[in-house]
Amino acid sequence: MRDSLRQKIIAVCEAKIAAKGDNVGLSFYAFFKNKNDDPALLMEAARWWIETHELDHFEKATKIRDMLR
Repeated sequence: MRDSLRQKIIAVCEAKIAAKGDNVGLSFYAFFKNKNDDPALLMEAARWWIETHELDHFEKATKIRDMLR
């Protein structure tokens, strides 16, 4: 996974945790706008989430953040 995507995911996780607490869940779609303006980047996140780590559709933001640190 490219570093810019890794940093973006960590930042989004931290923002969600700050806003909603440690139990907040999210999917890999949380890191993108509703408009699919970068399909290659979306697929990179999806591969990491689904193929590489076989994560559920929703995971705790703390888990994802910690995996990427």
